Amino acid sequence: MADLQRTVDELAARLGRPLLLEDRVQRVVAYSEQNGAMDDIRRDSILRRSTTPEVREWFRAAGVHEATGPVRTPGAPHFGLLPRVCVPVRHADALLGFLWFVDAAPAMSGAEIAEAVAAAPALALALFHESLASGLASHRELEAVTGLLAGERDAARQLIEAGAFPQAQPVTVLVAKPRGAEPDEALRLGLEQGLLALRRRLNGHHPLHLVRYDHAVLLTAGPPVSPDELHAALPVPVVVGVGRTRPALAEAAQSYREARHAAEVTSRVPGLGRTAEWARLGVYRMLTQLPDQELHPGLEGLLADAQYLPLLETLETYLDLAGSAVATSRALRLHRTSLYYRLQRVEELARTDLKDGSERLALHLSLKLARLSGRYLPRESHNLS
Repeated sequence: MADLQRTVDELAARLGRPLLLEDRVQRVVAYSEQNGAMDDIRRDSILRRSTTPEVREWFRAAGVHEATGPVRTPGAPHFGLLPRVCVPVRHADALLGFLWFVDAAPAMSGAEIAEAVAAAPALALALFHESLASGLASHRELEAVTGLLAGERDAARQLIEAGAFPQAQPVTVLVAKPRGAEPDEALRLGLEQGLLALRRRLNGHHPLHLVRYDHAVLLTAGPPVSPDELHAALPVPVVVGVGRTRPALAEAAQSYREARHAAEVTSRVPGLGRTAEWARLGVYRMLTQLPDQELHPGLEGLLADAQYLPLLETLETYLDLAGSAVATSRALRLHRTSLYYRLQRVEELARTDLKDGSERLALHLSLKLARLSGRYLPRESHNLS
């Protein structure tokens, strides 16, 4: 409700015009300071928190329930009703409420109406939060989920007791990290809208969600939900990390840490694709815990010069394929003689010996660390780790 009231007050201040927000059954949800033209209907609506059945029918006949854009409704002197502008508030084509302006002294301009329309998505998001049948007010759910992901066990108890999550069901956490998008308010709003719509479709999984500065979180009960659901629901390209399923909601924080870890790795290593499960990250599960300064000393010069990128790609593929010259030649479509020449050049430039198992291990881990830090960006990944 605080988000709704703040948005209503800010919009009224920008327009210099009072307004009133109703839900889809025309109960008053929020209103600004009424410092402009006011009629009996507006006054009674505020006092009673709703309009009379006759007035609701009048507006329905004017088409406000079917409208997808702003509607000017005429005055009705017999009701004591001044002309109005109504902006339907919708989310994913579902009607959630109405934004009302008294259209008198003076009438609203096209620019004012356009600004009201632009504010409607934020109002729809807030109304959608309030309408979630989770048993918790949206702000309480937000606080509880935030605490849950921070490891607060009381948060799990609160969500279960409120009926927002079943007690005897396992939990899986997915984290979506936007790919190539700068975090801002518009992105956050888009992620919120996508997750709320997804929650409606996944109702049987008792989903919960949270949008943070640079990533979004989805928690589900029962069998894990396909990450494709998350990709399809969100308005921007994302990478998705999946944590291991835990037997109880109180352990969600562990699944969240894994999912966030997997999403971070996937965002840095394009060769992993757009989805990664923590359990299948291979060596990357531990490499993110190591400082990227701990690289093989012979690779420093090669990583700093783009001309050596083909040599590094050849070396990584060779090491990924367990030192098999046949498999590496096939994967790179490279003649065996050319492969041996490249590997020899690596040995010379990096001052290493590829026959030494310890050296091969150090080189292999260093290339993976360099990927994670962004110092090594191969054109095409042959990563099989």
